[in-house]
Amino acid sequence: MKKYIFVLALMAVLAGCKKESEAEKKIAEIPVPAVKIERFDKEFFDAGPQGLVTLKQKFPYLFPEGNDDAVWINKMKDPFMLKLKAEADKKFSNLNQLEDEVGAFLQHAKYYYPQLPTPKVVTLISDDTDIKAVYTPEVILIPLSLYLGKDNYLYEGLNKYEIQQYTPEQIMPDIASSFMYGKVAPPRDRQLLSLMIYWGKELYAKDLLIPDTPEHDRIGYTKEQLAWAEANETEIWRYFVDKKLLYDSDPKLPARFINPAPFSKFYLELDNESPGRIGQWIGWQIVKAYAENNKNVPLQDLLAMDAKTIFDNSKYKPKK
Repeated sequence: MKKYIFVLALMAVLAGCKKESEAEKKIAEIPVPAVKIERFDKEFFDAGPQGLVTLKQKFPYLFPEGNDDAVWINKMKDPFMLKLKAEADKKFSNLNQLEDEVGAFLQHAKYYYPQLPTPKVVTLISDDTDIKAVYTPEVILIPLSLYLGKDNYLYEGLNKYEIQQYTPEQIMPDIASSFMYGKVAPPRDRQLLSLMIYWGKELYAKDLLIPDTPEHDRIGYTKEQLAWAEANETEIWRYFVDKKLLYDSDPKLPARFINPAPFSKFYLELDNESPGRIGQWIGWQIVKAYAENNKNVPLQDLLAMDAKTIFDNSKYKPKK
């Protein structure tokens, strides 16, 4: 009997792999113009004040109305901005790989959203630490200054758990997150389970949109943090169940388990070992379990589905 069950399980896995392989073959055939990244970051600082008119004509969306030319001239001369540019020049001397990655992302995105236009891709330098890579139907904006590497000296003074994601490996996950904005149905309530599955949907979409990106990068964890989550999945789930947190709407729960933080807050000794946003990670596992058990549900239908339907039909069980 055990052998029979194992054979059935193996057949299910192979069937899933075959379906994914067929999808990837179709995706590879989707025509997407070769991506050529425009280096506004270089053109801006090289242009000088005399080149502002030309820059504004070429990149009008980067020059909002109401700002005097002195604003842009001061940025060209600002010592910190020049340091950011110098570090970006060193880190991103060649963007060929990134162009390939963006091209592959656009192919995957067009597979799930066929009417999608092909945006331009533009890099820039910014001293705003809140806005990372942004996707719009017209242009993908990549502030290279926020992907210099977590150990870059210019990030001194920032929260370590935030700059952990200031690496080149986070560019594609950030583009995918921005792309998914507005495509995932908002939770119908503030219960922890609803919030977990809401973020789990976005992470599952990343599985499909950027499959070549390592799993730990898709959620912005280190390899060690992902390994901790996988090793403690059963205990995490038992904690949520035993404490009756899944259907709890306590406003403190998002800060403990969903929102960016240096660690998750179980109020146990292991807290400092845990990565933040562990609720997002568990939600990801639930959504993946649902997708594995309901293979014919289109992505858009899954993203629109309520949390209860997904959870009830996921057959989710923590991996032991």
